[in-house]
Amino acid sequence: MDTLPPLNSLRAFEAAGRLQSIRRAAEELLVTPGAVSRQVQRLETFLGIKLFRRDPREIVLTVEGEQYLAAVSRHLDAIREETQKLTGKRAKEILRVRAYTTFSMKWLIPRLRTFSDSNGSTEVRLTTSNETVDFERESVDGAVRLGDGNWPGLEVDRLMRNELVPLCSPAFASEHVIRTTDDLQSVRLLHSLVRPDDWRFWLLAAGNEEVDPYAGDKYASSTLAYQATLEGQGIMMAQKALFLDDIRVGRLVQPIDFSLDRSDFTYYFVYPRNRLRSPAFRRFREWLLAQAEQADRGDNQTE
Repeated sequence: MDTLPPLNSLRAFEAAGRLQSIRRAAEELLVTPGAVSRQVQRLETFLGIKLFRRDPREIVLTVEGEQYLAAVSRHLDAIREETQKLTGKRAKEILRVRAYTTFSMKWLIPRLRTFSDSNGSTEVRLTTSNETVDFERESVDGAVRLGDGNWPGLEVDRLMRNELVPLCSPAFASEHVIRTTDDLQSVRLLHSLVRPDDWRFWLLAAGNEEVDPYAGDKYASSTLAYQATLEGQGIMMAQKALFLDDIRVGRLVQPIDFSLDRSDFTYYFVYPRNRLRSPAFRRFREWLLAQAEQADRGDNQTE
């Protein structure tokens, strides 16, 4: 008997195990979910071992499946690498990342070129949303999320400090006297509806309970509030890490020297553990953490 299992079955098993999803494996392999299921079942029949435990909403590797996946992935990666060396062709690896709009525009996109320049075989597909990410149902490899770091069942990497500071345009600062928190009663506060309580948190920490933390103009996103701030329409409560470049070049100023560190409530990179099997994902994660550390060091130097 031939002791080598069918190659198509191995490919289907490796993709389903790595992604922990029959549907996503089918999308990657450009076949139907039914075809992936049949190939996995064919492999299980060949081995005489159950590789997956099938729950109503997900598939979970058995202990034997975990061990077999590690071996199969290692050898398929080696075959892929040697093929690329021989032919000189590197297949494009697709990396799907989810983040918030403002985070993407103000922090991630300005840095993303450094990753792309050194990882030409990896294509980053960046999408934005404020909604919770369902890694089982959505084609997302990793996501930047704002929270307390508690995402059960997922791997979590802290990215940066979340310091709240009031920011306005230099023109607005020169037209209004804003030296203490009491002065905020006479100026227009700008709010992001995504984070409606930021002014309240900051004012309470600053010891001011007289200023109405919900007065002023409201915008659907921090991006809109930022644009209104640049136009001199008021003063916004901002996450400092996202606007460091604006502060450095003088587009925005901080009229009151008080910041509120939200501690564990900050930005994290979250992802299913199985994504770490992808070399492209590992490289992106390492790059992202290095960029966050570098930005944090730069922030400390400006304080």
